[in-house]
Amino acid sequence: MDSSKQKMQELTRAELEIMQVIWKIGKEFIVRDVHDMMPEPKPAYNTVSTMVRILDTKGFLTHKTYGHTNIYKAAVSKDDYTGRFMQGVLNSFFEGSVSRLVTFFSDNKNISVQEADEILNMLSKK
Repeated sequence: MDSSKQKMQELTRAELEIMQVIWKIGKEFIVRDVHDMMPEPKPAYNTVSTMVRILDTKGFLTHKTYGHTNIYKAAVSKDDYTGRFMQGVLNSFFEGSVSRLVTFFSDNKNISVQEADEILNMLSKK
């Protein structure tokens, strides 16, 4: 998905659950592959099939057709989606400020000393 041509849409919770399985598969797949890897309680096969078609229409997947079978592949990587999603969160809620984001989490979550050190190490490497 070329960001210069269109803005990446945000995934719904159900779409994200399907994409998590697709990213875990990591290669071409058919709908049955996704359905088989879904956690219990599994959604109906037709529900998974519909969601895969929606993700294809939205540009998150591509497909090739062989006879009556579609072979799908992720068009957007997990890292690319996560980066764009988090950039949106950063811009929408923290005015683009990483320090405000970190302050929010330090004020609202119990961040261990080890986690704080990891954050500092990551920031110092940048």
